[in-house]
Amino acid sequence: MTAQTVTQKESNFKTLMVLLVILAFMVGLVSISVPLYRLFCQATGYGGTTQKADASDGTILARDITVRFNSDVNNHLPWNFKPVQRSVTLKIGEEALIFYKAVNNSSETITGTATFNVTPFKAAQYFNKIDCFCFTEQTLAPGEEVDMPVSFFIDPDMAKDIRLDEVKEITLSYTFFRAELDDEE
Repeated sequence: MTAQTVTQKESNFKTLMVLLVILAFMVGLVSISVPLYRLFCQATGYGGTTQKADASDGTILARDITVRFNSDVNNHLPWNFKPVQRSVTLKIGEEALIFYKAVNNSSETITGTATFNVTPFKAAQYFNKIDCFCFTEQTLAPGEEVDMPVSFFIDPDMAKDIRLDEVKEITLSYTFFRAELDDEE
């Protein structure tokens, strides 16, 4: 074996090791990308992701905001799901409690889970939920009808964000899906 052949084999081995390290790094990034994206969305409100809070700090501004409510149900979930009221107008900082109504139209017990977003997206970081049915999966017996609460407020810091000066209306939207655990059963 010549010195050139040995050098070529060492070079190929180093190249292989570098490619394996890059591949391992990329696999690691893929595996943590969803949790990182979720954290990013929660921190910034990106994509309409709301914030979670224990309560409002009590600061209530004179500025009114109308919150509209929307609902959708995935085709694989035989539920009716609608907001009890279509909108509410409140002061920024004021806490509100609204309800959505869900009815299981099937002859079987079904567990559902709700996803949500707020539009305009730039307002989502100021939309704070205190309590919400969307924090947990919901199980409804055949024919069962329930009122599902959402307690929320709009953070007074929204008034300091000049990008939101023209925002007079926010839409809170939910989509219910059959829960993954329910699908496996």
